[in-house]
Amino acid sequence: MYQTYIKRGFDIVLAVFGICFFALPMAVIALVIKLDDPGTVLFRQQRVGKGKRLFTMYKFRTMKTAAPKDCPTHLLRDPGAYITGVGRFLRRSSLDELPQLFNILLGHMSFVGPRPALWNQQDLIAKRDSFGANALRPGLTGWAQINGRDELPIEQKAALDGEYAAKIGFLFDCRCFFGTFLAVVSARGVHEGSGDKKDVQK
Repeated sequence: MYQTYIKRGFDIVLAVFGICFFALPMAVIALVIKLDDPGTVLFRQQRVGKGKRLFTMYKFRTMKTAAPKDCPTHLLRDPGAYITGVGRFLRRSSLDELPQLFNILLGHMSFVGPRPALWNQQDLIAKRDSFGANALRPGLTGWAQINGRDELPIEQKAALDGEYAAKIGFLFDCRCFFGTFLAVVSARGVHEGSGDKKDVQK
């Protein structure tokens, strides 16, 4: 009942509000991205959704158009050299995630849930299977996001996603949602450069 109707209802209402509220900031960000490094404003990537169905997830582009495609950031020889000037700020502030409000409105994602895995992260997908986390709609933020973010090894991230799956409810969602603001403000668990554990170039 909660996941099917109440949670989805909140997602739709908050996504519409968020799109309206952030419409001007998103337009400004899009313009700055274009001025900083000519190319596409949005970065599109195949991610794993509810029931392991693939969907296209949207982000603001934070890396130069010359960056190698489909290469994990931490595998690049000099990741920092490919991140645009505005991209570094967008990544640390998580403002690059704003276009996912449209993913939420379309039903691909929820505000709270396990962060959607890359299509080729078979190890994480398999670990989440063992915890039942792949049965959930992925989230803009989640329990793992406020408990380590980029710092977490796959085993711990999947375990936290499983804990969320077991405890999912309105109060727990509120805890994750509001806890995200503290994590973003403090930039806790975010890494760039050669030690960056972000999944893939954005």
